[in-house]
Formats: sequence, structure tokens, C-alpha cells
Amino acid sequence: MLSELKNVDPELFDTGITAARMGVEATDHPPRILMLYGSVRERSYSRLATEEAARLLTAMGAEVRIFCPSGLPLPDDAPDTHPKVVELRELVRWSEGMVWCSPERHGAMTGIMKAQIDWIPLSEGAVRPSQGKTLAVMQVCGGSQSFNAVNQMRILGRWMRMITIPNQSSVAKAWQEFDEDGRMKPSSYYDRIVDVMEELMKFTLLTREHAAYLVDRYSERKESAEALSRRVNQGSI
Repeated sequence: MLSELKNVDPELFDTGITAARMGVEATDHPPRILMLYGSVRERSYSRLATEEAARLLTAMGAEVRIFCPSGLPLPDDAPDTHPKVVELRELVRWSEGMVWCSPERHGAMTGIMKAQIDWIPLSEGAVRPSQGKTLAVMQVCGGSQSFNAVNQMRILGRWMRMITIPNQSSVAKAWQEFDEDGRMKPSSYYDRIVDVMEELMKFTLLTREHAAYLVDRYSERKESAEALSRRVNQGSI
């Protein structure tokens, strides 16, 4: 896999990000990372950046899946049984961490990016499918470097109760940063994506076995206890 990463120094690239090295108990599978991108253009720079990040994560030992947003209906414009909605939600349940990468359009993330996030429910019965999972955010820019999209996605990550890592990536003038084959050229922007993926791997390994406890809330335990009390008392009448 390292042979595909022409821009990294193999002596410095960290392929040994493991649970044992992080001092946590190992599980029976590698970190599961779902990647979402925010454009369906034929030459989509958010998709190309996502694919570049996926190669890095795979080389670091993660299992990676990329969701293609083409064909996903607008939120509430189709039932949640729509095949693309079902596919997205199944991937979210499968994942232990995510990467969101959007272009910046009119000073914000794209509607395509937001639609994917809006189709992820805050809860499914007693399950919150995104809660406690790690998140890395990236954006690509058509002009000078900006952080509007990543800042918005950070707000969404917090709203979805995700553990958003500190590092992030913003690629300026993205059309200059990829070659004809869609591979990213060597640059400080590429190096930052390496940094972000390393950090995501580390945070995911540290937190995935403790995600439920990390996001366990007193107020929700209290509410659950009160609901249980009402049910039991009603049953005894």
C-alpha cells in the first residue's frame, strides 16, 4: 500500500498506529472509517481529497468505506426506505469514525454535504448512530484558503454528539493540487491531510471501546430512570 503513496517519506510515515501502541485493549477488527464528500461533479476535488485520505487510512491499518452521494434524495423528499438512505445509515452504524470533506460554495459547505448529514438520524429508538464516534473534517477551496466549511461541520459534529478531532484540513486552489490522474501533488496541504488522518486513527483507537461511557450523560440517565419509574408505577395500579 505504501507504494501507492508517492508523496510520503516511508521512513517517517506511521504505519504502526495500533491499539497496543496506544496503550488500549485491542479489538478483533481494525478501525472502521466512513468517508463522506460533498460534490458529485465528474472531477470532484472533495472526492479526490477523500480518496487520497482513504489511501492514507488504509496504509495506517484502517478499514475504509466511501459513500457516494449521487442519487441521494433531498431530506424529507423521499422515505427513509430509499436505497441510498438505507445504504448511508447502514454505513453510519458500521463505522467507528468518519471523515467529512466538503467544497466551500457561497461561503459554506455544499447542500450535498449537508443533505448526507441530515439523513443521519440523531436517534433510532434507543440507539444514537453517530454518538461517540470520531470525526475529522476537511474542505477544498476554489480560491484562497478558507475555513467556513470545516467550522460549520464542526458545529454539526458536536450536534451529532461526535468526538471531533482538533486537527483539520483546508486545501486552497484545489484545482492546482491534483494531477491529471486525480492524485494529489506533494505539498504542505497533502502533509496536513496525513497529519489529520494520523490523528483520527489515534483518537479512534483511544475512544472506540469507551464511546458509550464517554458520552453517557447524567441528565439522560435521570430522564430514563423517571420514565422507568412511571412505567412501573402505572403497571402496579
